[in-house]
Amino acid sequence: QVQLVESGGGSVQAGGSLRLSCAASGRTVSRNAMGWFRQAPGKERDFVGVISWSGSTDYANSVKGRFTIARDNAKNTVYLQMNSLKPEDTAVYYCVAGRTGLGRESTNFAYWGQGTQVTVSS
Repeated sequence: QVQLVESGGGSVQAGGSLRLSCAASGRTVSRNAMGWFRQAPGKERDFVGVISWSGSTDYANSVKGRFTIARDNAKNTVYLQMNSLKPEDTAVYYCVAGRTGLGRESTNFAYWGQGTQVTVSS
């Protein structure tokens, strides 16, 4: 089993930055794809981005060029650097771990964190 714990959420003004961290425990996730989803109030949970075990990345169009995913396998941790934040980025952000390759479907990810709130004010 893999446990995922997110941190780094908070409130920021539009145009600001935040970095989310996700620490995995239970076993190494170095051979897993890791990623992020988000869910805004009253909306479905959406794909944000993913990083494969080899370091390849894929992002939702809405965050491409503003968000960056990185991983530190030595620390069993994945990061989401969020720049140029917009009010529409306000959501609960979930860290996920799953199959080795890139994929945007939530069913690709067997492990989910509890989520961390990100609030962007205008």
